[in-house]
Amino acid sequence: MAVTARPSTSSEALAALVEGNRRFVADQPAHPNQDAARRRSSAGTGQRPFAVVLGCSDSRVAAEIVFDQGLGDLFVVRTAGHLAGTDVLASVEFGVTVLGAPLVVVLGHDNCGAITAALTAHDTGTLPPGFLRTIVERIGPEVLAAHSAGITDRDAIGQLHVEHTAEMLLQRSALLTDAVTSHHAAIVAMTYQLDNGRVHLVAQHGDALTAALAENTIT
Repeated sequence: MAVTARPSTSSEALAALVEGNRRFVADQPAHPNQDAARRRSSAGTGQRPFAVVLGCSDSRVAAEIVFDQGLGDLFVVRTAGHLAGTDVLASVEFGVTVLGAPLVVVLGHDNCGAITAALTAHDTGTLPPGFLRTIVERIGPEVLAAHSAGITDRDAIGQLHVEHTAEMLLQRSALLTDAVTSHHAAIVAMTYQLDNGRVHLVAQHGDALTAALAENTIT
């Protein structure tokens, strides 16, 4: 089983995630850092993840699997539609400022149920019951803004939502803004395709990209 060194910069962290996703897409995962030795060593020395992943709770988009990473590599925060309230913001800040992760990834995906629910509420005027309405209320303004711009496709709206979430992290968190402006961390927005497993880079804040990764689509 492969053992990988921890990336120390945002560029190295992004490269590791992209390479892991390429292995996953090719059906050649290395399953790094997943053996008993890694389990014991990480229990004794604590965690030092190289990336924070704020992703959707969708059961088909498990970050450690789609990026082919192991124990202690990723600090993962997941909510439906990758919504980010204060507790989520605190978790992301913890991953960056306390655990020292140099990269934050906001990971969305196509065919997102949260986006679908917001679109349905927009079209029918009916909110879902219980706390489910919170999801619709949070995404609803983005649906309205997209429609005002002539954007009605669900996945296009989903991409805008991923980009907005990344921007919101900077707008609401002074700690994350300081980490990015001081070049200690970067934030990227990515989308995941359910059918082929590929991730796509759609936005970045900070110094995450190297020349080799400066393509809008990562395949």
